Amino acid sequence: MVEETARRIIQNVQAVIVGKGEAIELALIALLCEGHVLLEDVPGIGKTTMAKAISRSLGCSFQRIQFTPDLLPSDVTGITYFNQKAQDFEFRAGPVMSQILLADEINRATPRTQSALLEAMQERQVTVDGNTMSLPRPFLVLATQNPIELEGTFPLPEAQIDRFLLKIKLGYPTEKEENDILVRFEQGDPLEGLGSVTTPQELLEIQTAVRQVRVEDSVREYIVRIARATREHPSVALGVSPRGTMALYRTSQARAAIRGRPYVIPDDVKALASYVLTHRIIIDPQTRLRGRTTQEVVMDVVDQVPVPVETL
Repeated sequence: MVEETARRIIQNVQAVIVGKGEAIELALIALLCEGHVLLEDVPGIGKTTMAKAISRSLGCSFQRIQFTPDLLPSDVTGITYFNQKAQDFEFRAGPVMSQILLADEINRATPRTQSALLEAMQERQVTVDGNTMSLPRPFLVLATQNPIELEGTFPLPEAQIDRFLLKIKLGYPTEKEENDILVRFEQGDPLEGLGSVTTPQELLEIQTAVRQVRVEDSVREYIVRIARATREHPSVALGVSPRGTMALYRTSQARAAIRGRPYVIPDDVKALASYVLTHRIIIDPQTRLRGRTTQEVVMDVVDQVPVPVETL
């Protein structure tokens, strides 16, 4: 059931997005794990378009927040106001009270506003004026951000970036893909006619099914060793937290389910390690000055940890 539903969603999104099959699959993996996705790249690559295409394919309620430096936390969560007609205080829900939330250019808002999403992303609830309200399910934050080197951006705090299950970079299209984009959008925007191929209830069912994917003891120990190795690597100042270990475990289950397997293999773990762990570690300044990236350090760790071998 998971494999068939995933195939429908990916094919539907690819009717709009050209040549980003891996990124679409990764976003779907996050959805199946009830996680959140951070899409990072330069403007104009298609981050917002992909987020919209995914939301329309899922048949879920959708809201978009355009993050700007003057955005307030209440613009995200909602406010309590006095209704003079009813002579009572009422809550006006913010955009966060939706199933799919597109946080567009999240790092253009101030840290105070960015933190308004922390409770929603981790606990699936918001608290306004002492009142706590649960968010609808499924709940997914698709956040886009421009590289922090660009003007007018605020780096996300570690506490928030750790709450993103996956960090994905789309990258520039190939020459053929860029030509295909022009052809596809020549007569109009295909996003306008995109319909849903699943329902929220079906998504909840396959989210439950993903948790049943079997992880052998040797593979689970392999995941733990990778996470612990990031904390001991000489180039790492801050290693992966236990939340990161759990994220690698859950995403490996989802990848196996999408591929039609009821069990996880080490290749699932290796394929996802870069996307799950890179944004969760901080490398020391000397390593950064030598031109090494966090992604290179994570791949070093994965290469150094022995892969479990099946014994007959």
